[in-house]
Amino acid sequence: MTHTAAHSHPNMSYLNSRASLPVLAQAAVAFAVLVTKWSNRQRTRKHLRHLSAEQLKDIGLSRQDAHYQGTLPFWRP
Repeated sequence: MTHTAAHSHPNMSYLNSRASLPVLAQAAVAFAVLVTKWSNRQRTRKHLRHLSAEQLKDIGLSRQDAHYQGTLPFWRP
């Protein structure tokens, strides 16, 4: 993390100033972040598959692009 990014969010400086977590806690946090990321991907890809042609045009995607992105498995970025 860059010095600038640490100051862009008020909670980041607090997190950076705390003592590091035990290894097991770090692993648990990393796992929770990963599961949250996967869940978010799955939800947004599901919604992407259901967008109208006008909505897809607004975000600059073709129906084929939306279908491809919408059918990717949740673990693929």
